[in-house]
Amino acid sequence: MKVIVVGGGVFGLTTAIEMAARGHAVTLLDPGPLPHPLAESTDISKVVRIDYGADVEYTALGEAAIAGWKAWNDAWPRKLFHETGVTFLSRAPMEPGGFEHDSYELLMSRGHALSRMTAADVPAWFPAYRPGVLVDGYFNPVGGWAESGAVIGKLASEARASGVTLSIGRTVERVTDDGVDAMGPGDKAEKIPGELVVLCAGAWVPRLVPELASSIQPIGQPVFHLRPNDRSLFEANRFPVFGADISKTGYYGFPITADGIVKIANHGAGEPGLNEGDLAVGPDQEAALRMFLRTVIPPLADAPIVHRRVCVYGDTLDGNFWIARHPTRSNLVVATGGSGHAFKFAPVLGALIADIALGVDHPLAHKFRWRPELATSSRGDAARSS
Repeated sequence: MKVIVVGGGVFGLTTAIEMAARGHAVTLLDPGPLPHPLAESTDISKVVRIDYGADVEYTALGEAAIAGWKAWNDAWPRKLFHETGVTFLSRAPMEPGGFEHDSYELLMSRGHALSRMTAADVPAWFPAYRPGVLVDGYFNPVGGWAESGAVIGKLASEARASGVTLSIGRTVERVTDDGVDAMGPGDKAEKIPGELVVLCAGAWVPRLVPELASSIQPIGQPVFHLRPNDRSLFEANRFPVFGADISKTGYYGFPITADGIVKIANHGAGEPGLNEGDLAVGPDQEAALRMFLRTVIPPLADAPIVHRRVCVYGDTLDGNFWIARHPTRSNLVVATGGSGHAFKFAPVLGALIADIALGVDHPLAHKFRWRPELATSSRGDAARSS
């Protein structure tokens, strides 16, 4: 078939590559640049974890993705996945029903070798943390982080090499029965024919499928890049990827990069809206960050912020991805709803989306089905469960 993929983030690029591998003629459209500065796929780093509370399906998908990341590292000229391990810590003893406890129990039952951490262990292992604040949790050697912007660049190159036509600088205005209407350079209207349209435009999907406006919501999350004075405290062996009571505080972060940056971000309630001219980190969000750092990671409390950005999530009401055929438009598939946790699954996303788009049975099709019946928020991602 002639397949049009709308959106050049991690959903779109992996879908385009997989569709081309299955013999289809694929055109990918994106307004550009890649990676897009507001997209969930953007930035210097994204967490790669298999820790998903009691959710067996995401955990298993994460395990498959880890194998995929390692295969990509072996195949690519430079490793873009860094398996530093991840640590999830809590401010109170872990209890059943909590993200940390349920992740720990499920992963141990699946044979993973986790290191349980006490209040004394936390500052002993990770001296940047204030003693006595984070009192329980664990370290998981499986997981780490990926250089997300570089991964998107690499996937774009692989898409071109696989025969995908990357049409950057084109904004899709409408999905039609036989393709899409788009605006090209110089505001030139174009009709681009296609037998199947896979819409991977993240938080922008409801602009093209208005009936999803109550199901896919744009949520802005603050991201900060800081430059600490003492680099040694934030090297990966002393400061791996972390979640600091993440289901309650939302805060997570990364070890220091080669150029001296520590990224701290929030995976919480966020701020609704998609008015691109107003998307900026607010003073209240920065003040909340400083309070968190003073309380939990004092050596970062006064570190200069060298970059701020808003990461725009395409949130579903239950936090699960939305990968499904449109119920009445046979040529349209929607693949979105990253909800801030899709990037880690990049190596397995393309095959998952292609299967569902092409009508191949997939065990997760029900989880990601078309589900407008959802009326209230019920987070699927346990890290945002509160």
